[in-house]
Amino acid sequence: MQNQTPSATNIPLSLFAGSLLYGGLCVLAGVLGTKIASLGHWPILGNLAVESGIFAFLLLVVIGSATAEIHGRTIANRLVMFGFVPLIVSMILLMIVIHIVVPAPFWHDQDAFARLLGQGARMQLAGLVSYGTSQTLNVAVFSRLASGGRTSQFLWLRAWIASMLSQVVDTVIFITISFYGVLDSATGQPLPLAALMTGQVISKLTLSTIMVPPLIYVFVALGRWLDRK
Repeated sequence: MQNQTPSATNIPLSLFAGSLLYGGLCVLAGVLGTKIASLGHWPILGNLAVESGIFAFLLLVVIGSATAEIHGRTIANRLVMFGFVPLIVSMILLMIVIHIVVPAPFWHDQDAFARLLGQGARMQLAGLVSYGTSQTLNVAVFSRLASGGRTSQFLWLRAWIASMLSQVVDTVIFITISFYGVLDSATGQPLPLAALMTGQVISKLTLSTIMVPPLIYVFVALGRWLDRK
């Protein structure tokens, strides 16, 4: 009897490479989010700041839209669902390393490590819910705009509109779940959720406008090039 070699699954190279990058960015977004970035001072708006995880998150948005453009909405939704795997695994590993693994006696950065990378259960839940909802919405809006009408002819416009809507939803969900009912330590009053959301939404929409339109063309072109190779 001859040995039989199992046939390779016919996975497009663009989808394989995009999935690897997508999974890594899911984890990196949480790590980068520990730094607050300044977007400078703007007339009327004042000083704008945003957590740095938005840079990785916007790449997730672009990859999701590019996947929908090349491989269809169903595959893009599967990519979003598989993104939960690295997110959850990284959260579990971080909790184990912070709370169970004993630091070496000559290493004195445990408190800083835990403060930067350790998120409470409530914030972790907020991250999972906001990620799943906003990324699924991004794919849905992008695909819906591609189905007909004037917007179907403009890739950048579809990606931009989908990104803007998903960023608003992501911010509202994350801040609401994370901080609803939390009291300000200085005043004893509930945190002003509307004020927190406003600054974040404006900052994220600004970055979406700058980053998403050019990047969607880069990722779609790169994906189609990889598939031709």
